[in-house]
Amino acid sequence: MIIAIDGPAGAGKSTVAKILAEKLGFLYIDTGAMYRAITLKAIEQKIDVNNSALLVKMARETTIDLAGEKGALKVYMDGRDVTRQIREPRVTRFVSDVAKIKGVREVMLKLQRSLGRKADSVLEGRDIGTVVFPGADKKFYLDAKFDVRVDRRYKELKETCSRINPEDVAGDLHNRDTIDSNREFAPLRKAEDAVYIDTTSLGIAEVVESVLGHIN
Repeated sequence: MIIAIDGPAGAGKSTVAKILAEKLGFLYIDTGAMYRAITLKAIEQKIDVNNSALLVKMARETTIDLAGEKGALKVYMDGRDVTRQIREPRVTRFVSDVAKIKGVREVMLKLQRSLGRKADSVLEGRDIGTVVFPGADKKFYLDAKFDVRVDRRYKELKETCSRINPEDVAGDLHNRDTIDSNREFAPLRKAEDAVYIDTTSLGIAEVVESVLGHIN
């Protein structure tokens, strides 16, 4: 069984997907983490995010593995645990620029489908229900008002980066929304048959219960 959860940054999809997978005993696949891992490698190798050809070549030569350990997702790039590094502001700043490249997405698409077919899975991202698994058994699109998403992301980043401020978060989020929604290949959008859930005034537990209700 495949459950697809899409939506913009800060809508709560990662947290909801993790809890949902745990409750159902499904494999949790964070596709955004995979793009972050590729972005981190590009930064470390000092590859210009505008150099599409080199980024695609690098993506093809990179191994990315996801593993659930003690209730948390571990991300491995070329055998190295990069779970914490991929959440750094420097990665967040460029991840949408890397993720919009068609060739990179095609490489990740094959890997995501391969992982999803291994077991009952909950996949979250921006094009799961429209491109990765258009035939998913259940599809959800989580959204929230922009200011609420900014506040959520700021509180999340504040835990690991004391120098972050709301203005920077708002700027980064607006930039990511623009790039993700307007990219030529696999843009962020709601699948026609996806259940839309506005999480603006809902707690995580309420969103999870709503999703479970639709699944059951």
